[in-house]
Amino acid sequence: MNKPLFMYVSVFLLILMSACSNSAPKEESHEMDHSTMEHSSSGEVPDDMIESENPAFPPGSKAILKEGHMDGMKGAEGTIVGAYDTIAYSITYTPTNGGDKVEDHKWVVQEEIEETKGNEVLTPGTEVTIQADHMEGMSGATATIDSAKDTTVYIIDYTPTDGGDQVTNHKWVTEAELAKEE
Repeated sequence: MNKPLFMYVSVFLLILMSACSNSAPKEESHEMDHSTMEHSSSGEVPDDMIESENPAFPPGSKAILKEGHMDGMKGAEGTIVGAYDTIAYSITYTPTNGGDKVEDHKWVVQEEIEETKGNEVLTPGTEVTIQADHMEGMSGATATIDSAKDTTVYIIDYTPTDGGDQVTNHKWVTEAELAKEE
């Protein structure tokens, strides 16, 4: 084989192999890449949050995380730190620090949205300003409401199932995302 033909064939094969390397079907997962998420926080909540009087999972109790907002979260055992009655929103936003658009971020609460007034539920498609800092570039970002849920939200401590470090004061997990320990 002559040298130019060998180079063309080699380059073609490299391109073909790189194109095929990511084509394998991925196992469907609801865990999103939240690598910039503040896994542990101070546990501070907005001043106007209302503690739940009779939560299904009272502070100090244990629960299993049924959903995974981050790697290692689904299936982990958590300890409830706080329970609050509010409206939880999933949102889509572009971080203020220039990061990639984040779609269907779960969750921010009513009290972390600048445009909320009392208990008025915002509808999907509403554009809002986020006052939470769960992830880098979130505070001050313009977001679109994807969904709203009137629920009890929880702050939890848990150890990820993937062997990661203990997460303290993770905000927020909804009641539907928790299960009683067996």
